[in-house]
Amino acid sequence: MSFAFYLISALTVAGALAAVLLKNLVHCALALTIAFAGLALLFLNLDAQFAGFAQILVYIGAVAILVVFAILLTRGSETPKDGEIFSRTWLAGLAVAAAVFAVLGWAVLGTAPMLPHSSPAPHVTVLQIGNALMSRYVLPLEIVAVLLTAALIGAVMVAMHEKEEKQ
Repeated sequence: MSFAFYLISALTVAGALAAVLLKNLVHCALALTIAFAGLALLFLNLDAQFAGFAQILVYIGAVAILVVFAILLTRGSETPKDGEIFSRTWLAGLAVAAAVFAVLGWAVLGTAPMLPHSSPAPHVTVLQIGNALMSRYVLPLEIVAVLLTAALIGAVMVAMHEKEEKQ
């Protein structure tokens, strides 16, 4: 494995740990964006261009920005009052994460003997996937777009409703 892989992996893990351990919601959302970017870079490093660019467009371009806007619009970004950066329940979170990691590792190692030894990889280009999205799967694509738009409008409505109640 190359040095770039280790560097990108360290960036991804650091972003994910920061997203879990930091106390300020805005900082957590931005750290999650860094973790998403690291995953996209890992996909691109593994020559999975479609998955990498989809990660950039969908998760960084839509979901992470939507999360940041929802936090900022609902005024959930107040800084903690006790001055601590990390949450008090970080140890419980670490235990849950270790348990999930152990179960996933056990599942992956348990399925390794069942995998086929050699199978030809399908040769699908990004152009073919794009054509399929714009022809055969255009309805699910539009439904996802409407869902994200409705979520953003809902966040604005909640923020406006809370603002009216405080005045």
